[in-house]
Amino acid sequence: MTGTIRVLLADDQPLIRLGFRGLIATHSDFEVVGEAEDGRQAVELARSARADVVLMDIRMPVLDGLAATRQICEDENLDGVKVLILTTFEHDEYVLEALRAGASGFLGKATEPSDLLNAIRVVAGGESLLSPRATSSLITRFLRPADETGSTPEVFSALTERELEILMLVAQGLSNTDIAEKLFISPLTAKTHVNRTMMKLHARDRAQLVILAYQSGLIRP
Repeated sequence: MTGTIRVLLADDQPLIRLGFRGLIATHSDFEVVGEAEDGRQAVELARSARADVVLMDIRMPVLDGLAATRQICEDENLDGVKVLILTTFEHDEYVLEALRAGASGFLGKATEPSDLLNAIRVVAGGESLLSPRATSSLITRFLRPADETGSTPEVFSALTERELEILMLVAQGLSNTDIAEKLFISPLTAKTHVNRTMMKLHARDRAQLVILAYQSGLIRP
């Protein structure tokens, strides 16, 4: 993504929002366009402030981050808005539901500042923030895969052999660059394959591709 990334902060703790705002303000490629102290405000501001990325806490009053994420991601007028969940991860069993609702990724609140900024850039650029380690942990703990069938699920019948291969790599948490290196293709070609796969499977983003791959039994923990 080129240009300034517009960020909306959604957290019920003022000090956390202040810290995020201070960090983001030190980088010229970001702009904080609003702050929400509950999920309802987050949805309203997402509509009015036209943010590119919403940093969303899960546990908030009035409307929690999970419900707010679903409302944002189901709103056709907010199609370009990405949601990045901020959580304690290993203790937060709502993460999977947030991804199902359309969130583009998740990040622990204890992460390094540079990692947070990079995460915003990754999500704003259209990729989901799902590292191989985080993906494996998430799937193993929270997702019940389909029963063993011994064949490729029917839902993937529209995919070409290369797109199916791409899907499996995405489900393992690989980025476009990682996929390009592994398959000896350009990152742009990898991105094109990923986009076509999402379109054929009616997936909002890569995070939903991961969920679909595991729930169908294509990939197993």
